[in-house]
Amino acid sequence: MTKQERADFIRKKLKKLYPKPKPPLEFKNPFTLLVAVLLSAQCTDERVNIVTRELFKIADTPEKMQALGEKKIYQKIKSCGLAPKKSKAIMKTSRILVKQYQSKIPKSLLELEKLPGVGHKTASVVLNQAFGHPTFAVDTHIHRLAQRWGLSKGKNVTQTELDLKKLFPKESWGDLHLQIIFYGRENCSAKDCYGLKCDICKAIYPRRRSKVITNKA
Repeated sequence: MTKQERADFIRKKLKKLYPKPKPPLEFKNPFTLLVAVLLSAQCTDERVNIVTRELFKIADTPEKMQALGEKKIYQKIKSCGLAPKKSKAIMKTSRILVKQYQSKIPKSLLELEKLPGVGHKTASVVLNQAFGHPTFAVDTHIHRLAQRWGLSKGKNVTQTELDLKKLFPKESWGDLHLQIIFYGRENCSAKDCYGLKCDICKAIYPRRRSKVITNKA
């Protein structure tokens, strides 16, 4: 298979497996999505959802989050990884949103990335899932599978994102972000398969015998 043929095969396979993928993080509005994605760094989606169910009952807008204060935010999210750092970022971001954006989430990638604790991946997820903008957020799962599937040799998630955008139609980016993550977690994890065992790896590389060593993101 050529690289494009592999990409087309993978997209069709993932669409069959996950026809209507739903975001795993629970949210009420663009602001709560931003907070949830920020919290998901080095924390499971399940844990984030447990934490945010209680947090969003009392603070689901930038004004309410700012009023809650950093110490109380920390108390609510302390079971998540990097809680001290995240509580500071959530507080600072809430303050900026109230002061500079009339409590609205900006719809610009560059503006979102300027907010404390908000990196490129977080901004991309928010733009796609909250506003429907065509973005392709690449995390470590997607970076790993892109290499095992021969779609990218990127040494970082930035290059992997650029490579994947060239191979897949723009309208599929949002679903593929979720589909690849789900598939990676369930079938092609970091400590299993290594490009040899899962259905997709075997289908596109039937003669492969050596493990694929992934360039770390």
